[in-house]
Amino acid sequence: MLKVLPLVVALFLGGCAGLNAATPVPISLRVAGSTSMGPALRELGDAYQSLHPNVLVELRGGDSAAGARALVAGDADIAAVSWRSPDEKASAGVEAVPVARDAVALIVHPSNHLAGLTLLQTRSIYRGEILDWAAVGGPSAEPLVVSREDGAGTRATFDALVMGGEQVTLNALVMPSTLSMVNYIASHAPAIGYVSMDALTDTVRTLPVEGVGTTPSTARAGVYHLTRVLYLYTASPAPPAVQGFVDFVLSPAGQAIVARHHVPLR
Repeated sequence: MLKVLPLVVALFLGGCAGLNAATPVPISLRVAGSTSMGPALRELGDAYQSLHPNVLVELRGGDSAAGARALVAGDADIAAVSWRSPDEKASAGVEAVPVARDAVALIVHPSNHLAGLTLLQTRSIYRGEILDWAAVGGPSAEPLVVSREDGAGTRATFDALVMGGEQVTLNALVMPSTLSMVNYIASHAPAIGYVSMDALTDTVRTLPVEGVGTTPSTARAGVYHLTRVLYLYTASPAPPAVQGFVDFVLSPAGQAIVARHHVPLR
């Protein structure tokens, strides 16, 4: 009987060791950057965590430029970047992974029944050159120009695709996030702004640009003028935990989630 006891204890301890070895190591993935990509990334993170209970996907927000800086500084594992110039080169040791397409919508108050704008008209409004909506077919009121902060990917998109290197008027109001932009436009009748297609609500009205509306189909076809690609920036090569999340975003399940917010790539 005494000889059997050590064997039972050894088997018990061996079983415990096996259980400990099989327990996944807790992992935290820090994602910083674009507020436009925030809702999609939040849903993607929740779905990934349900499949991998040992992983915590932590969204830190900011803007695209801040996210990229945080990645390089080691303060984030993934940067969400909503604008990258076609001729821009990634920083050394950084990989830019396209994960979705998106469209930047021009928005006004629902009471503004303007039929639409051309790119040149939009640029003139944002330069402060058009002082009455009536000059472009709108109501008789001075346009209230609303823009985003420097560093925001949506601001960079607008500057590149609309402003063409020209400066937004110094009289423009600057909003710190996508949500604050929508809320401001919704409560100020003369205002005009721009947001990701994912942020559109019935509290604002979208304006066609060059006669083309802001829809997933026009963004997918590339016929809408303010279409962009959304990226996840990672270290190159990406650590296994980071690569696992990126692979999930690009998987059929991940792209189905992306499709609820943006235009999927696959």
